[in-house]
Amino acid sequence: MSLPRKIRDAVYSVGAIDWDRRLFDELIPLPDGTSYNSYLVMGSEKTALIDAVDPKFRNSLLTNLEELGIKKIDYMIANHAEQDHSGTIPDILEIYPEARVVCTEKCKGILVDLLHISEDRFIVVKDGDTISLGDKTLRFIHAPWVHWPETMLTYLEEDKILFSCDLFGSHFATSDLYVSDKCLVYEAAKRYYAEIMMPFRSLIRGHLKKVKELDLNIIAPSHGPMYDDPNFIIEAYEDWVSDKVKDEVVLAYVSMHGSTKAMVDYFVKALIREGLTVKQFNLTVSDIGELAMALVDASTLVLASPTVLGGPHPSAVYAAYLANVLRPKLKYISFIGSYSWGGRALEVIKNLLSNLKVEFLEPVVIKGLLRNEDYEKLDRLARDISERRGE
Repeated sequence: MSLPRKIRDAVYSVGAIDWDRRLFDELIPLPDGTSYNSYLVMGSEKTALIDAVDPKFRNSLLTNLEELGIKKIDYMIANHAEQDHSGTIPDILEIYPEARVVCTEKCKGILVDLLHISEDRFIVVKDGDTISLGDKTLRFIHAPWVHWPETMLTYLEEDKILFSCDLFGSHFATSDLYVSDKCLVYEAAKRYYAEIMMPFRSLIRGHLKKVKELDLNIIAPSHGPMYDDPNFIIEAYEDWVSDKVKDEVVLAYVSMHGSTKAMVDYFVKALIREGLTVKQFNLTVSDIGELAMALVDASTLVLASPTVLGGPHPSAVYAAYLANVLRPKLKYISFIGSYSWGGRALEVIKNLLSNLKVEFLEPVVIKGLLRNEDYEKLDRLARDISERRGE
């Protein structure tokens, strides 16, 4: 579903809303659907299309261009090579044979590999380069690793619009052109950041400095609604990419026969008695995106798992792997779990978290069901976490 909608004089949204998609990259849950935003800028002399759409929505994009009476596109701006933005570029190039793909050098190489676009159809731009459309000027800002190595942002100088592609995006299907409910969009944008952008937070800090130097009226991402209050999302990102953490404990667990669950139940009470905020996730049923969101701010992660064939439960392995690749700003990690006849669960978990520069707090690993001394160990771990508040 889509229709062309005016943003400013000669600037239109021509992308598509995907109300029904519930999984992205066969990995990321999409509880609120998504959109594939594409933007048309018509200058007095030339016309540019900024980003395309997912191939499934090819007809929506082409219909929107037809409704606007677009007979010629001079520039196909490719901010990012991933197929949900680039997949319909070959269709645009076929229908508009004068069009040239404008992108970074690295993006060109990826698009040639992914879409077999002829190299003579490209214009490669450097950081800070501009293209004139007549009465409108596009400036290109290289922003690698948000979240691929080839990405760039496009700034429409006269209308003060930043087309930010995946940066500041949200998987949020809505008929609203601009953010109308900041609370809902904040949660969707935080989920998007947690699942996609968080591994690159140190690099994003530098890109935010460039963005803040711009005079902005609108931020137009390639997923979710546009921001007519750019400071709203910029300030959220500044918080998320900072090193500031909250005194929150994320407790991700799995239990097979109840021993580990009994440990978790007691440990949560011990943490609450210490005045700590706890976010608990049963890894067999939890939305992994919500776990990622909780890791954005938390100071501490505790993984809890029984022993399965000498190692941690596969669900705990997945959670540890996820934390390792997302690289949240955690300060502390610990492990609690039970076993019957031995194993290497703790060793495996530690090895899976090698990317994280954290302090590993004394784990609690018990044999069988909890005994009195085991309760004391859990109390001690809760106190240990509590005493580190504010550090």
